[in-house]
Amino acid sequence: MYTVTFCLFIVDKLCDSRVFTAYCTALCILWELYLSELHFKCVISKQIACEKVSNTKDILDSFHCLKASDEQLPAQIKPENLQDYLGMVEYTRDKYQGNDYAGVVTGLAWTAVGGEILFVETSLSKGKGGKLTLTGNLGDVMKESAMLALEYIHAHAALFDIPEDRFENWNVHVHVPEGAIPKDGPSAGITMVTSLVSAFKQCKVKKNLAMTGEITLRGKVLPVGGIREKILAAKRAGIEEIILCQENKKDIDEIKPEYLKGVTFHYVKDIKEVIQLALLDEKVESPLF
Repeated sequence: MYTVTFCLFIVDKLCDSRVFTAYCTALCILWELYLSELHFKCVISKQIACEKVSNTKDILDSFHCLKASDEQLPAQIKPENLQDYLGMVEYTRDKYQGNDYAGVVTGLAWTAVGGEILFVETSLSKGKGGKLTLTGNLGDVMKESAMLALEYIHAHAALFDIPEDRFENWNVHVHVPEGAIPKDGPSAGITMVTSLVSAFKQCKVKKNLAMTGEITLRGKVLPVGGIREKILAAKRAGIEEIILCQENKKDIDEIKPEYLKGVTFHYVKDIKEVIQLALLDEKVESPLF
């Protein structure tokens, strides 16, 4: 029953009342069928990942038909049998992808269906003028965050041990994958900064680390919203450390400790602290310079 309560807590916080009601109904049916705890997690993960829940009625109907038929019900439905009852998985959640590449940093975002992780990727190519290219269906605020990040790094190049000529002789391309999905908001600011510094230095980012926070041109880190949902996304992705603005600590304090297990939080006030926490001295394989 603990798992059911936890799942309902997640749904209640991430979805509107209509979706919440559908999930409650589905969970009641699943409970009657004696599903395992792992199975509950699979069902909740599958459903929350979908932007639309139009197939919820079909799922409920399939369970009602199963219970109304003369078919012998199994003592326990296992995760490997989910496809028979719920259909094919419609959406695969992003997982942490390692730190083998320079300029690839894991961020945390809030969406209409809950928290998600996102990857900010920065690559450099030789070219005069230091042109900045932004791709990934980014909104105006997110584009401004990227420009702010680059201007701040350029102004403080000596602080990060970045030679000045790299800004003049290398073009910068910042991309956020899943280009079909519009993205906006200021919370990727510190992710953008870390990605750019990693690319300019060709050094690795600490493993299993994610971050979220807005930046200013002075290098300050500002608080952002959706912290509860972002933490759930981080835990699903296997993230072990999260960097947040110092002012977001109050949001963490409001969350029950059992939901925070396995995650270490670092609270920062400025960009310098972010870089110190996130970047390693180790270079990536085959660095550009």
